[in-house]
Amino acid sequence: MIVVADTSPLRYLIVLQQADVLHALFQRVVIPEEVWLELRHPQAPDEVRRWIAAAPAWLEIHPASPAPDALTDLDAGEAAAIRLAGQHQGSAFLLMDDAKGRREAARRGIPSTGTLGVLRAASQRRLLSLRDVLPRLLLTNFFIASNLVDALIAEEESSRRS
Repeated sequence: MIVVADTSPLRYLIVLQQADVLHALFQRVVIPEEVWLELRHPQAPDEVRRWIAAAPAWLEIHPASPAPDALTDLDAGEAAAIRLAGQHQGSAFLLMDDAKGRREAARRGIPSTGTLGVLRAASQRRLLSLRDVLPRLLLTNFFIASNLVDALIAEEESSRRS
């Protein structure tokens, strides 16, 4: 299976200092060139630009195929990530937070998850503690309902007691 990432999950994981969970969960992650450019953008957080400038070996940059159909509701990184995942028919998994993008991926038969799904999977493998990470995520511009934060932390605590 190939894991293709859009910008936002990478950005949030980098800011949370949890990007290495991607390697632990998936071994390698592929991004399109458009996502690489977004991570290097001057308005990206400093730690994101530093991270991508010295990207780990498990992160690969691949070109996405040209767009035969315009994904006009999505930004360049999201559209390219969907196209790149689509190039790997049936064997790609997409990391994307944008709801429109995930709906488009589902329409194309591409399974996906977002930042929360990655954090939850990492918690289940005991790679991190949601009790520690989610409050830091709330300090960013990531939107998450407080009842979902509480539910995820309760789920984690319940599973660790078992």
